[in-house]
Amino acid sequence: MLKVLFLCTGNSCRSQMAEGWARHLKGDVIEAYSAGVETHGLNPNAVRVMAEAGVDISKQSSQHFDQFRDVPLDYVITVCGQAHESCPVFPGPTQVKHVGFDDPPRLAKQAATEDEALGHYRRVRDEIRAFVETLPDALHTDG
Repeated sequence: MLKVLFLCTGNSCRSQMAEGWARHLKGDVIEAYSAGVETHGLNPNAVRVMAEAGVDISKQSSQHFDQFRDVPLDYVITVCGQAHESCPVFPGPTQVKHVGFDDPPRLAKQAATEDEALGHYRRVRDEIRAFVETLPDALHTDG
């Protein structure tokens, strides 16, 4: 089973969604984790839109990447530019891949209504699902 860590800045939204999708869709082939360069707590809107899609991430917690230094990870997938730029070096054969997604909390700040704000979360949720559906095959390509 592949050990995959999804890494973003605060481990509150995008990496949490990716971990949830990986556990839900690919739990038979991927052991999924998520962490952040910082920890900002679990974003309630991320929990809400994942629940709408039938995936409960409410029990996940915001974790710092240091907690995974001794885990023999196969892949670290950075899901935001800041995490990619500040991605720590992981020991051993860990491969780092970058697949960037928009930041729903940042986009939602400009929304006029709650529904418009949640629309950003839903779009990114669906984009992350589409990416996770390509795993693990997408990890074996140069890209």
